[in-house]
Amino acid sequence: MKWIEAKVVFDAEDNHLAVELVSNLFFEFDLKGVAEEDPTVEPTEGWAEDSIGRPDQHAVVGYFPKDRKVKRRCKVLEKRLALLKENSAILYRVSYKELAEEDWAEAWKAFFTPQKIGQKIVVKPTWCEYRADPDDIVLELDPGMAFGTGTHPTTALCINLIEDYLNRGDSFIDIGTGSGILMIAAALLGAGFVCGLDKDDVAIDVAAANLQLNGLDPQNYFLSTGNLLEGVKEKYDFIVANIFTHVILELLDDLHRALAKGGIFVCSGMFEKNKNLVVVKMKNMGFEILEIREDQEWSAIAARITA
Repeated sequence: MKWIEAKVVFDAEDNHLAVELVSNLFFEFDLKGVAEEDPTVEPTEGWAEDSIGRPDQHAVVGYFPKDRKVKRRCKVLEKRLALLKENSAILYRVSYKELAEEDWAEAWKAFFTPQKIGQKIVVKPTWCEYRADPDDIVLELDPGMAFGTGTHPTTALCINLIEDYLNRGDSFIDIGTGSGILMIAAALLGAGFVCGLDKDDVAIDVAAANLQLNGLDPQNYFLSTGNLLEGVKEKYDFIVANIFTHVILELLDDLHRALAKGGIFVCSGMFEKNKNLVVVKMKNMGFEILEIREDQEWSAIAARITA
């Protein structure tokens, strides 16, 4: 398969907000992830010497499969970008480049470098070297077509909350697991049994490879294709969902049957302006809101079931 790289270079008064707005346009096409070019990011201590240099401009890059829908997708993207410019004063230009499968597989890797998240977890691409500190817990990752690298604020927020609220031995399930990054983080932090669900078969295959890459015992994890909690019969001590606001609201309707009494639910993927929709529904369902964290324009909630 061939791919179309759509690169949106932009300039805005608030570049962090612009990244989220442009990224959200790509996510509307059900892309698994996008890459951000940020000229302000400083290299993290421990990066290998062969890490790429910083980009010159802010940009968001998405990859469309070159199929019969690609022309329509590009036209829709351009129409949405024009509306964004009108409503949010974001100046931009968009360019396209065709990539072969093998070139696509390498192109996005330039955006993924080792990153320390929280107090202990370091997310390290398999193709990079990293000089670990004694207390680091290094999570090896090759996200492939599933994306999910830990570089997005919502993923980082989830990992931080898992680090703070997970108890050793907890059973853990990740709804929409993608590359498996949150499952692996939970396992490395001491979860007893980890489960991942995703509606995408490719994501499940990628997650399985990453779990094996990090040395997890196959008897201690389970992966399945499914929509939200469909088919889940067991109760879990810890449930995490890094998905869109409207999907979290739908998930909440079915959460009680899968979350153990006193269990923890962590969710992210919500724009800050939408978090109250989730908070209100949680409280009405008997959840105790433990903490709300924010990064850029995104929010994450940690809650405990009490009813």
